[in-house]
Amino acid sequence: MPTRSSVNPADLADCKARLRTGSRSFHAAAKLLPESVCGPAGILYAFCRLADDAIDDAVDGRSEEHGTDADLALARLRGRLDRAYDGRPVDHPVDRALAVMLEQTCMPRALPDALLEGFAWDAAARRYDTLSDVLAYGARVAGSVGAMMAVLMNRRTAAALARACDLGVAMQLSNIARDVGEDARAGRLYLPRDWMMEAGLDPDTFLADPVFSPELAQVVQRLLAVADELYARADAGIAALPLSCRPGIGAARRIYAEIGHEVARAGFDSLSRRAVVSSGRKFALLGASVAGVLLPAAACDAPPLAETKFLVDAASVPQIRTTGRVAWAMELFSRLDDRDMARSAALRS
Repeated sequence: MPTRSSVNPADLADCKARLRTGSRSFHAAAKLLPESVCGPAGILYAFCRLADDAIDDAVDGRSEEHGTDADLALARLRGRLDRAYDGRPVDHPVDRALAVMLEQTCMPRALPDALLEGFAWDAAARRYDTLSDVLAYGARVAGSVGAMMAVLMNRRTAAALARACDLGVAMQLSNIARDVGEDARAGRLYLPRDWMMEAGLDPDTFLADPVFSPELAQVVQRLLAVADELYARADAGIAALPLSCRPGIGAARRIYAEIGHEVARAGFDSLSRRAVVSSGRKFALLGASVAGVLLPAAACDAPPLAETKFLVDAASVPQIRTTGRVAWAMELFSRLDDRDMARSAALRS
């Protein structure tokens, strides 16, 4: 049975290097996570990056006569995931590390499968006619990652997973708002088409000639308002994480929300410029996350989004009183972690 020491240090270093070069925002937040979570999170990110890059590269080689290269890339990714779950990974640093992480965490297969389904939607140039369609996409490409992060932090109640999915989807909405221009110039549109038509914009005409307008600003503003609602819901979940994990996840929440704030400061124009959170601002947000680690958050007992419920159902385990020895032990270790971190903080003060 694999153990944490089974992860080859070189493989883990490779995964962390992919995180460092692939996502400056997530890398900055990950620095505040304990190594017990940061390492697996780096492996998870590396797999997500590897899969995303494989699909992007394949889409560039689309062939109508023989189907799409993206279909083949997706089939290969699913095959690699099959092998990782079977404990016989492809001979690649990410695959080897992933196989160990999956075994260690008992990661539900439905979560990475949902991520790959989201990539398949991208490859198929899927249309998003309603907000629910956009949320369903966000559930797959980001809510799934939120749920997987909750599993890494040993938070597998339905309530914790619902808030983790809220955070993942909120982050994706921030990304969509930031990348409207970049996506449109590549022929992609993730804004709800019905919202655009309500604002007097024809989505296909916009894609043919992406131009900023007050009407487009109205749509982007609406999307960011939904993101802000989900960030607020996610705060209750962050407050319930192990103490050692709250600064890192809180920092990620603040940094991604700040992307939307930057878009707002630009008059919701993400065509003329791409919103960027400066290094100085990120540093300030990291500090604010650490400083606020013990502050209470408003309770949130809202059910999961309808679009993320399948993720919550796949990953949740019953409460401690009904789970038996394994879940009891998992919960005990989580409580001990919180207690030890509280003691360490008291000794440092």
